[in-house]
Amino acid sequence: MAENTTLIHGRYELIEQIGRGGMGQVWRARDEALGRQVAVKCLQPLGGAQRDEEYLRSLRERFRREARVAASLQHRGITVVHDFGEYDGTLYLVMELLDGQNLSEILTARQAEPLPEPDIADIAHQVAAALAYTHAQGVVHRDLKPANVMRLADGTVKILDFGIARLAHDIGLNAKLTSTGMAMGTPHYMSPEQISGAAVDHRSDLYSLGCVLYELATGAPPFDLGDPWAILVGHRETPPEPLRAVRAELSPSLERLILGLLAKDPADRPEDAADQARRLVLEAARAETGAPAPPGRAAQPHARPEPLPPWTRGMRPGSRASGAWS
Repeated sequence: MAENTTLIHGRYELIEQIGRGGMGQVWRARDEALGRQVAVKCLQPLGGAQRDEEYLRSLRERFRREARVAASLQHRGITVVHDFGEYDGTLYLVMELLDGQNLSEILTARQAEPLPEPDIADIAHQVAAALAYTHAQGVVHRDLKPANVMRLADGTVKILDFGIARLAHDIGLNAKLTSTGMAMGTPHYMSPEQISGAAVDHRSDLYSLGCVLYELATGAPPFDLGDPWAILVGHRETPPEPLRAVRAELSPSLERLILGLLAKDPADRPEDAADQARRLVLEAARAETGAPAPPGRAAQPHARPEPLPPWTRGMRPGSRASGAWS
């Protein structure tokens, strides 16, 4: 995209760059047709790919396919995709503009201090419910991490960038390379089967969710080692340290959920993670108010999350628009 371009297809006026990362640029923009503010995320192929017309044609078709998948997802816990296309050599997605902070920013603002358990349970419930919905549609995220989960000012939690991780791999973006040239992805949150190059399905997302929740609960990912290779070996071969050994006040129920998600064998990970997390929310609400919890019921993948319990009132993260891709 040209440096002086401020209007895409005569409709989206780029107002302010609000994020930049391995996945490209993120802009606060105005949709002139509908008179609303949106987020525009821009991708540009790198290196020699720009000169390979056959590759670019294949890339455009892949982009359209992935963007349609992302746009088809309709759930409270997933960022809405409004539009997509190509302009002046740049592939772009138009998405809802979010007011909140991603989980990585929240942890940074807290200087890696763990979150209160009720907050962790609430985030776990909302993310697991959104994953259950997308997995029922046959869609796997593949890059779930704190930077891709945003908590809005009203407490709603949304997953960012569904369907984009595979596209980024095709374009050649966001590859973190070792000295041997191996693409590492995001090693702190990769499942053992991703690391091994085995087939990846929805259960890989569950493992990544376990890594995210472990970090929220303890202040660090389960295998927080300086050497990327040591991190990968940890995911594949080392049992994570029990959460209550790090933070004794955590409930056995929360520890059981997170360690279950971190099972090395995908078959051992819980399929009912959303329901387990929902029960944690109800237990936290009961402990806070002293009232008995309502009878449990199985969570449906498309169900709207329960209203935030009383202890979340006033817990508003700092306001910021949708974050950069990383």
